[in-house]
Amino acid sequence: MTPTAPHDHDVAPERSSDRASAKHDRLARFYRVIRYLQAHPEGATPDAIAGFVGMSRRTVYRDLQALEGEIEIPLWSEAGKWGIVEGAFLPPLRLTLDEAVAFFLAARLTAQFADRYEPDMGAAFQKLAEILPSVVARHLERTIDVLASRPPDEQLTRNLRTLARAWAERRVVELTYDAATYSPGRPPRRSRVHPYLLEASATTRALYLMGFDESRDAIRTFKLQRILELSLTPDTFEPPEPRVVQERLGRAWGVIADQEEVEVVLRFDPAIAGLVTETTWHPTEQVTREADGSVVWRGRVPGTLEIRRWILEWGAQVEVLAPPELRDEVAATYRAAAARY
Repeated sequence: MTPTAPHDHDVAPERSSDRASAKHDRLARFYRVIRYLQAHPEGATPDAIAGFVGMSRRTVYRDLQALEGEIEIPLWSEAGKWGIVEGAFLPPLRLTLDEAVAFFLAARLTAQFADRYEPDMGAAFQKLAEILPSVVARHLERTIDVLASRPPDEQLTRNLRTLARAWAERRVVELTYDAATYSPGRPPRRSRVHPYLLEASATTRALYLMGFDESRDAIRTFKLQRILELSLTPDTFEPPEPRVVQERLGRAWGVIADQEEVEVVLRFDPAIAGLVTETTWHPTEQVTREADGSVVWRGRVPGTLEIRRWILEWGAQVEVLAPPELRDEVAATYRAAAARY
């Protein structure tokens, strides 16, 4: 008996979804190519464009031809370079110089701490450069080139795009998470998570997801680089007020806010007392000047993992007074370091 072919309505939704996804990817790629060409009025080679967009040289050639033929973007091609005809686009917005510098500094910080290239971030800065005063824009464009020279992380980009959609649409995600970094031998775990916030950490140079973990029945933090598998579900959720999430994150030293809160007490040597007191390191901190010129610092943070890294940065010029567990951990680190050297 010949198998019956599936009805159109049985497969159309999936095919329609695939077509829509492919169309979205193509349009997003077109947008990044246009922004890159706008940032390089002198023209750019297909190889340079391919490096920025994260696609092959052949794909870039097809995109350039489609932009010119299908979308009728006025392009020029000469001596192996492609560019957009001058005056084809006008800036939709102008910033004050102070606002422009604020955006420029944000981009520079990103360039300093990003160890991988994220195409969507590069495209966003390209769009920003378009509306900045020319002096600032030229420096931002060079910053974008620095970012684009770094290796891409395709899995991170996919995870970030999926989470951005889930966050915007209030969709539950299913993920497989590798927790073996701090627990060697521990197998990856599956969970359903309600995305509440995406956050970047300058300390670890990484991106994090904060959300409600159904398997833990609590809010947890996930490092995007450790998410092995990620998918959207059709289920939706009602997120808490942004104020609640921000207050919770505000208690963290960095991004980890799901650990038990502990009071940390440190003593800084007189030689660095000025450096310590000229910056507010945490909203709960209390700083006391001692008679010998040293500084006693107190603060309450969720767990000690993140603040321990900060303490170690000060080397022998800081002493942990409390809690005793943290004091022992730091002492053990220095003993191990001394033995190694």
